[in-house]
Amino acid sequence: MTPTGGRHTAVWTLILTSAALFIVTLDNLVVSTALPTIRRDLHASIQQLEWTVNAYTLTFAVLLLTGAALGDRFGRRRMFVVGILVFVAGSCGAALAPSIQWLIAARAFQGIGGAIIAPLTLTILSASVPAARRGAALGIWGAVGGLAVGLGPVVGGIVVQGASWQWIFWLNVPIGLALAPLAARRLDESYGPNSALDLPGVALASTGLLGVVFGIIRGSQIGWGTAEVVGSLAIGMLLIVGFVVWELRTSAPMLPMDFFANRSFTAANIASMMMFFGMFGAIFLLTQFLQTVQGYSPLSAGLRVLPWTAMPLIVAPIAGALSDRIGGRMLMAAGIALQSIALVMLAALASPTVAYADLIGPFVIAGVGMGLFFAPVANVVLGSVRPEQEGQASGANNAIRELGGVLGVSVLATIFAQNGSYQSPQSYVDGLVPAVYAGAAIAAIGAVAALFITRARRHEAPAGEPDRLGEPSLETA
Repeated sequence: MTPTGGRHTAVWTLILTSAALFIVTLDNLVVSTALPTIRRDLHASIQQLEWTVNAYTLTFAVLLLTGAALGDRFGRRRMFVVGILVFVAGSCGAALAPSIQWLIAARAFQGIGGAIIAPLTLTILSASVPAARRGAALGIWGAVGGLAVGLGPVVGGIVVQGASWQWIFWLNVPIGLALAPLAARRLDESYGPNSALDLPGVALASTGLLGVVFGIIRGSQIGWGTAEVVGSLAIGMLLIVGFVVWELRTSAPMLPMDFFANRSFTAANIASMMMFFGMFGAIFLLTQFLQTVQGYSPLSAGLRVLPWTAMPLIVAPIAGALSDRIGGRMLMAAGIALQSIALVMLAALASPTVAYADLIGPFVIAGVGMGLFFAPVANVVLGSVRPEQEGQASGANNAIRELGGVLGVSVLATIFAQNGSYQSPQSYVDGLVPAVYAGAAIAAIGAVAALFITRARRHEAPAGEPDRLGEPSLETA
C-alpha cells in the first residue's frame, strides 16, 4: 500500500470520502418525495414507481462486494474515481429520462456507481488516518452518512417544490465532476492483498444476492408464496451457498470465510443487519404516517423527522472518538437498544390524533441511537481484520446492512398490509403499530448480538514490518 502523506492528506481524504458518501447515501431516499410528480410526468404505474426506488437499492446492495473487490484488484483510488464518474453518468441519464423505463434503468446504473464508491470510502479513509485518530475520523464519516439519510426526504421536497424532479439528479453532476479530479490528485493509491480478481466469486455473490433481494422486493408486492418469489429466493440462497463453498476452496477469495470465525466481525455484521432492518423499515412507514394520517406535505414531513435522522451529525463524532478509548461493544449495544426503545415508544404513541410534540422525544432517542451505532461499527469491522483486508471487510459490512434495510422495508410493509391500509387514518395506524413493534423486536436482537463483540487488542507486526501507519495495528481478541 502506498504510504500516506501525513495530516494534510488525511484531511483531504476525510473531505473527499465523506462528500462522496453523502451523495451516494442521499440518493437512497431523495426520490421518495418526488414520486407523485414523476408519476404524473412519466405516466408511471405504482409498480413502476416502486422500481424507481428499488432499482437503485437493488444494484447498490448486490454489487457492494464486487465494488470492494475491484478496488483491491485495480486500485482503490482509481476505482473510486471510476465509481464517481459512473454515478454522475447515471444521474445525467435519470435527469434526462423521457420515460419511466429509462428512469428505472438510469437509477440502476447510479446504483452500480454507488456500489463502487461506498465500500472504498471506508477503506481509503481508514488507510489515511493514524490508528489513534481513526475512530474520530470514522465518526465524522458516519455522521455525514447519517445526515444524508436524514436530508434525503427534505432535499427531495425542497427541489421538487422549488424546481422540478429532474434537479434531484442534476445536483449530483457538479458535485461528482468536482470530486473526481480532486480524488485523482489528492488521494493515495492502494491495493488489496490479491492481484487476481475472483470472477467466480463475483458472479456467485452478485447473482445470489440479486435473487434474494429481488425475491424480498417482489414478495411484498405479489405475495411470499408465489412461484416467482419462492423460486427467486431459493435460487438466490443456493447461489449464496455456492459462493460460500467456492470462497472456502479458492486460493484468492473475494471474501475470506475466516472473517466470520472472528466473533467481533460476525457480531458486528449481525447487529448491522438488525439495525438497518428496524431503522429503514420504520422510517419508510413513519414518514408516510406524517403525510397520510397527519396531512403534512412531503417537505414538512421530512423536516419533522429531522430530530431522528439528523441527530447522528452531533452524536456520531463523539461516539467515534469514544470507541477509540472504550471499544465499540457497549456503544453499539446502547445505540441499537435506544433505537428499539424509541420504536416501542412510537408504536405506543401512534394514533390519528397524536400531537407532533409527543413524537419529538422518541425521534431524538432514535437519532442518538443511530449516532452511537454508526461510527463504532465501522471501527469494529475494520479493527477485526488486517489492514490489507479492509476493502473486503468494508464491502461485506455495507452489503449486509443494505440487505437489512431492504428486508426491513419489505417485511414491515408486508406486516402493515396484513393489518391495515391507506383507506383511512385509523386503518393506517392499525397497520403501522404492529409493523413498528416488529421493527423494535428485530432491533433488540441486534442489541444482544452487539454484546458478543470483544474488545480489540493491539498486536505487533512481524519483525521488520511495521503496520501501515508505523503504529501497532488492531486485531480483535
